[in-house]
Order: sequence, then C-alpha cells, then structure tokens
Amino acid sequence: MEAAGILEVYGLATAFAAADEGCKAGDVRLEIFDKNKPGKNADSLPVPVIIMIKFRGAVADVEAAMAAAETRAQELAGVVTKHVIARPTADTEKMLKLSGLDKKKVNKVYLKEV
Repeated sequence: MEAAGILEVYGLATAFAAADEGCKAGDVRLEIFDKNKPGKNADSLPVPVIIMIKFRGAVADVEAAMAAAETRAQELAGVVTKHVIARPTADTEKMLKLSGLDKKKVNKVYLKEV
C-alpha cells in the first residue's frame, strides 16, 4: 500500500508548479488534482479556487515531495493545508480517487467500487 500526501494550495498555476517540484524531490506519482471553490470567503482569498495535489509513493518519498511542493507553493499563492497518510484504509483510498475536476471518471470509479 502506498502512502498518500495531500496538499491544498491556492490556484491551479500554483498546483502545477508545486506538483512539479514535488515530483522532482521524491519518487512519487501524482493522482488527479481535486478542486474546491469556497462559497463564503472566496473573495477574501488570494485566488478563489483551492486545488488539492495528491502524491503517492513510499512514505519517505511522499514526505520529501510534500516538503518541496509546500516550499514552492508558499513562494507563489500559498498553502491551505497539508497531510501525509502513511497507510490509507480501503475507504480512504476510495475517497482519494474522487475529484471535482474529472466528474465522469469520478462517478465511474466511485459507483463501480460502492
């Protein structure tokens, strides 16, 4: 089972730059990004959309990727939150596959596994 690193950042450009930096720092792979558009405070945010980057791999590689990605994201628009899950449960694995950016794929994966 692979570890999962999840890093929420402000904006898609920041997500791409941070993901690139993270992939260069550790032997990880990316899963599809997810998005969240906060309803109440979107106007007060640096960028009105939050993107979640998902790194997968060995724990040490995910931690290295997360550190590098966080540093890069802080240089740009900023980080909302971060977390490394060393051994995701089967239910957590299902949820990690969900994404607001690819609704067709998400519905197919989620409905097939439910």
